[in-house]
Amino acid sequence: MDLGIAGRKAIVCASSRGLGRACAMRLAEAGCEVVINGLDPARLEATAAEIRAKTGSKVTAVAANVATPEGQAALFAACPDPDILVANNGGPPFRDFRELDRQKMIDGVVGNMVVPIELIQKAIDPMIKKKFGRIVNITSGSVKMPIAGLDLSSGARAGLTAFLAGVARSVAQHNVTINFLLPGPFDTDRLRSNNEQTAKKQGISVEQAAAARAQTVPAKRIGNPDEFGAACAFLCSSHAGFITGQNLLMDGGIFPGAF
Repeated sequence: MDLGIAGRKAIVCASSRGLGRACAMRLAEAGCEVVINGLDPARLEATAAEIRAKTGSKVTAVAANVATPEGQAALFAACPDPDILVANNGGPPFRDFRELDRQKMIDGVVGNMVVPIELIQKAIDPMIKKKFGRIVNITSGSVKMPIAGLDLSSGARAGLTAFLAGVARSVAQHNVTINFLLPGPFDTDRLRSNNEQTAKKQGISVEQAAAARAQTVPAKRIGNPDEFGAACAFLCSSHAGFITGQNLLMDGGIFPGAF
């Protein structure tokens, strides 16, 4: 399918690896000019080179912390007028809620709620002016099914979802959409690290821990980041203008609800 976004300009945050990288790759395959972002300059440049080689698209690498004003300024200096914004940022670590002091809670809310809102504030008016904009926020399946120990992440991202629900309806008439992608278990560095920790705690191999994790998913497998990237690219496409304010859960069937 031609997604109808060739030549569009996209900013994809936290995209040197994992799900953000998969989104950037798929957007580049669709013909977008892509600005990618990460903290590790060497890894970021390697990712940019790989995306360029595979897609032939223009890829600009911006090594910066998207949670800081300086990092956001660097992103928008590289792409002042994006057509597409994929907001993504790492979540706070697994931690018992009793261990969260005020500063940790503030940092978590800033990273997973305030930062995406700040990015959208910068991007949205130019999108409205040209009558095209696609904003995708990568949150988490824990927004719908909270996980003990990820309470701060779940709360901040649920807050973002509620905050932007009204914003999405207010700009829909301008062909600007705001949607959410909620990943479950995908084959990323974070999941592999979790499997390593589980293996160590249980005295089993990493392969056994990974297989056991997959068995907890109704699909009986772990998600491939590429399929996540494909879903993101579709939500950013010209065909998705009638989809806004929605949460697309990609978890292999883990969430047990009908709605």
